[in-house]
Amino acid sequence: MNSAMNGRVWNCCRAVNSCSCCSPTSAAQLPGVCPSMNSKALAVLGCSLLLLILAECQEKEKPPKATEKKLTKEPKPNKLKPPKATSEKLHQAVAKPAKGKARVKPTAPPSQAHQPASILTRVVARGHFQKVPDSLTLTAGDTLELRCKGRAVRWRFPAYLEDEDEGRLRIKHFERHSQLLVVNSRAADTGEYSCWSFQCRDSECQDGEDRTGKGFIFFTDPQELFVPTEDYYEVVQLRTNHPTLLPCQVTSPLAKVTLHREFPPEEVAVDGIDISYDVKRGFVIHRPRPSYAGSLFCMASLAGVRQISTKYMLIYINYPSSAPKPTVSASASAVRAGENFNVTCTVFGEPEVAVDFTWEYPGQQIGRPPYIRERADLARRGGQVQQESESILYIDEARVIDEGLYTCSAMNLQGTTIVSTRVQVLPATPAPRGARSG
Repeated sequence: MNSAMNGRVWNCCRAVNSCSCCSPTSAAQLPGVCPSMNSKALAVLGCSLLLLILAECQEKEKPPKATEKKLTKEPKPNKLKPPKATSEKLHQAVAKPAKGKARVKPTAPPSQAHQPASILTRVVARGHFQKVPDSLTLTAGDTLELRCKGRAVRWRFPAYLEDEDEGRLRIKHFERHSQLLVVNSRAADTGEYSCWSFQCRDSECQDGEDRTGKGFIFFTDPQELFVPTEDYYEVVQLRTNHPTLLPCQVTSPLAKVTLHREFPPEEVAVDGIDISYDVKRGFVIHRPRPSYAGSLFCMASLAGVRQISTKYMLIYINYPSSAPKPTVSASASAVRAGENFNVTCTVFGEPEVAVDFTWEYPGQQIGRPPYIRERADLARRGGQVQQESESILYIDEARVIDEGLYTCSAMNLQGTTIVSTRVQVLPATPAPRGARSG
C-alpha cells in the first residue's frame, strides 16, 4: 500500500511541481530539514505532507475528469443526431419527388377526354349487348335489334324502311331506353342508323347533344350489290361551287366499284382529288367541270358477280359564287306629267350565269301594263370579263299615279337582292297662249 501511495504521491508531485524529490528515504536531502531529527518525527512529517499533497492532487485531477466526461458526452449528439436528421431530410427529399411523380397521371387528349360515350348498342343474344361500331356488316335476312339509352329517344334510319309498309320495322319506347327492330332484313336496308335522346325537364324536352349514337350497317346480298332504287335515270346537277354526289351505294364493303361513262363508253378516272369514292356514300366529284356532264353509272363486282347501278344524268350548271348585286337608276328623278322616262336595273356578274329581274312600280295599282326590255352582254371591267345583265322599265306619258318608289329584284341561284329608287311626277307645263286674231 505504501508503494502504491508513494507512486501516486510521486505522480502528483510531478504534476504540480511542488517538490523536486519526495521519496521518504531521502529525507536527509530535503532542504530546511534538520539532520538531527529522529526517524519518527520524519515519518509523521512525511505522512502529513503526503496527505496534503494527495488532497491537492485529487482536487486538481477532478476537473480534467469532468471535462473528459463532458467531452465524451458532447460528441454524441454531434455524431449521432445530425446523421439521423440528415438521413431524415434525405428521405423526405427523395419521397417528395416520388409523391409528385405519383400524382402525375397521363391524361387523354381534349377531344377524347370530352368525347361522349355512345348510347347505341346492338343486342347480340339475350342479355348480351355490343356497342355498334362505325361500320357493321350483316347478312340479308338477319334480324337487327338496336337499343338506345334515354328517356325520350328519336331514331333515324334508311329511307327505304320509312316508305315500306310491310311491318318489318318496329320501334318501342320504354322508360329508360328505346328499341328498334328490323326483321327479315334486305339489302335495301343498308345505310346509317342513328338515335339521339332528349333532356326532359318537367314537360319540356330539349335536344341532348351529348346523347347521340350512330353506325353504318351493311346487309350483304350476293344478288344485290347495289342498294336498289326505283328510278332508272336520276338527274344530278353539277354546280361549279359545290361538290356533286353520285349515290351508288353498295351493300358490301368488299365490293370493287368503278365509275363509267355511257356515251362514249369509257371508265372515268378516280384520282382521289377531283373525284373520290366513299364506300358509305358513293362517288364524289369535288371539282365539277363541263366535261363531266352526260350519262354516268357505277359498276360493282364481287365474287364473280358484276352489276351496274342507276344511271345518273349530269347537267352542268355554272353556279354563281354569290347573289347578284344590282344597281338601279332613273333617267330623271323628276318628270312632268305627260313626259316619258325609264328606270334601269343593272347587274355585273360571272359569265354564263342567268339573272332574273322583277319589278314593282306605282302604276301596278291601276293595272298599268309594264314595258320592259332585257339584255345580257359580256363586258370587261377591271381587267376581267364579266356579264352585264340589264333590265329597263319604260313609262310612257307619265301621270300622277306614276309617282313613287320603283323597286327592282335581281335573282340568281344563290339568292335575291332588291334595290329601289324614287321618281317624282310634276304638273304638266301649261301651253303658251296663242296670239289673238284681229
